[in-house]
Amino acid sequence: MLTRLFSPRNLKDIAFELVGSFLAAVALYNFALKAEFLMTGFSGISLILHRLFGLPIGALTLVLNIPVAIWCYKLLGRDFFLRSVRCTIISSLMVDYVVPLLPLYSGDRLLTALFTGVLSGVGYALIFMRNSSTGGADFIIMAIRAKHPHLSLGRISFAFDLVVILAGGLIFRDIDGILYGLVINYISAQMVDKLLYGVDAGKLTLIITERGQAVVAAIDRVSERGATILPAKGGYARGDKEVVLCACNNKQMHLIRQAVHQVDPAGFIIILESNEVLGEGFKEHNLK
Repeated sequence: MLTRLFSPRNLKDIAFELVGSFLAAVALYNFALKAEFLMTGFSGISLILHRLFGLPIGALTLVLNIPVAIWCYKLLGRDFFLRSVRCTIISSLMVDYVVPLLPLYSGDRLLTALFTGVLSGVGYALIFMRNSSTGGADFIIMAIRAKHPHLSLGRISFAFDLVVILAGGLIFRDIDGILYGLVINYISAQMVDKLLYGVDAGKLTLIITERGQAVVAAIDRVSERGATILPAKGGYARGDKEVVLCACNNKQMHLIRQAVHQVDPAGFIIILESNEVLGEGFKEHNLK
């Protein structure tokens, strides 16, 4: 199994996991540990046990993951399970043997919280990009979701993280630690979302007009973006309309809105946020 996990064909996945695990480990060990922050997930539990008993954080995380991984094996599927095992091993080694070679940051606590959130968020995003995880809380969240599909992943994750942070706060009687932990969790989640989706985010506009071809020509002139014309009918007057659909980046949206208004001042423009746009002129389809 180990030979398959670390085979040459998985070098790109391993590279992402190495960099991501390193950044997450730096956030945990070199920033959060010294500042005595309360972290989330199995790393947060390991950090609590480390502060209480002096046990190694990486080894604790690995031990905590074993029963959960076995319990969730069938649910997760073989490929995701193996990738997560590999990444968990890498992360544990990073925390216990690599990042302790680096100096601990002991500056301003607020600044430490900001860097902890950013570094951990970037690290986890790199890991998630390769369809992997560091196990632990991810396994439990997926297991709960499988048994209770009406619950959202966000609510399950927030509830689990909140329990870990509050437990640490009660043990160490550190209200500031709870607040900083919540701030770190929020920043980390925002970084993950921005890196996974925000880099390729854009705008989607729906233009309801009677001059579809003219609107398409104007969009092409100012932004060199293609557009799609959909036939439509007014709900009140029952008149024939056209809906022009166009995906663009954030900077081009302002130019398109001005151009459409010049062509058809009576046109109805709807502007939507799109998390990610794939295809010609945007990010290529690449699911490998």
